[in-house]
Amino acid sequence: MTIPSASPVPPYEEIAESAVVVALPMRMRFRDITTREVMLFRGPAGWGEFGAFVEYDDAESAAWLAAGIEAAYLGPPSAVRDSVAVNATVPAIPADQVDEVLARYPGAHTAKVKVAQEGQTLDDDVARVEAVRSRIDHVRVDANGKWTVQQAIIAIRALGELQYAEQPCATIDELAAVRAAVDTPIAADESIRRASDPLKVIAAEAADIAVLKVAPLGGMRRVLDLAGRIPIPVVISSALDSAVGISAGVATAVALPAEPPACGLGTGGLFVTDVAEPFVPEMGSLSPRLVDIDPTALPLAGEDRRDWWLERLRRCLAILADN
Repeated sequence: MTIPSASPVPPYEEIAESAVVVALPMRMRFRDITTREVMLFRGPAGWGEFGAFVEYDDAESAAWLAAGIEAAYLGPPSAVRDSVAVNATVPAIPADQVDEVLARYPGAHTAKVKVAQEGQTLDDDVARVEAVRSRIDHVRVDANGKWTVQQAIIAIRALGELQYAEQPCATIDELAAVRAAVDTPIAADESIRRASDPLKVIAAEAADIAVLKVAPLGGMRRVLDLAGRIPIPVVISSALDSAVGISAGVATAVALPAEPPACGLGTGGLFVTDVAEPFVPEMGSLSPRLVDIDPTALPLAGEDRRDWWLERLRRCLAILADN
């Protein structure tokens, strides 16, 4: 994926001067982690977030840095609406814990449920989805590419009526095969944000919905540009961002020309502590706002982790400069 230059690449010293690395404890395991690390830094337009997951290589992580630089140096694009509806996000928890999670999403009419968790069964997924469906109007599931084609077909049929199934399999060809075999709409996430060509999934007719995440795709303006070239509905979603990253996601969603379906931007409730006042849905929606933080009141990571992130920053800045 070519990383856009939404704003000039600042020198390392300029970003490092204000950079802080935080370790945000999570209420429950999500995406196989219990603590979320991100780097935050300040620019002339506000705070930016560099939060590529620690296992990602530098080439992929550089896009996340580009998104943070855009937020800190350019700020958000112009909004065309005042708020955006968001879905509840339900981790791969036991069905009897669903009420506790949904209580953090007042007014939500849509929920995305994580499925295909390692160590769990399809029966666990069915029980979790049924518990959510009994309380929420519209249910989506997200398998994060963990199923085979045959497993996906069996699971999607067993899970009943769904608004869509997100990334049931890992590859575009597999998505297309599942889409041809089931009536449930298929959404693509990783097949867009981790692809060398984000539009390949569209050309392959492998998805009905595009899930776009600001940080992995290089920033707010790149997502808006990409959304304008995608002829299917677009959902803006979080990459398990802190409040700084969520601010960029909400700003993108309210700048889309067409109002999107409920977006996956209500993930702030997954953190025990955030870097600022979290984005809490009101009547199922979030409104855009800039986030300011107090660097002295943050749950900082250890010095060894700060050093690790600073070295990563240096390497990723070099990639952006080369681009």
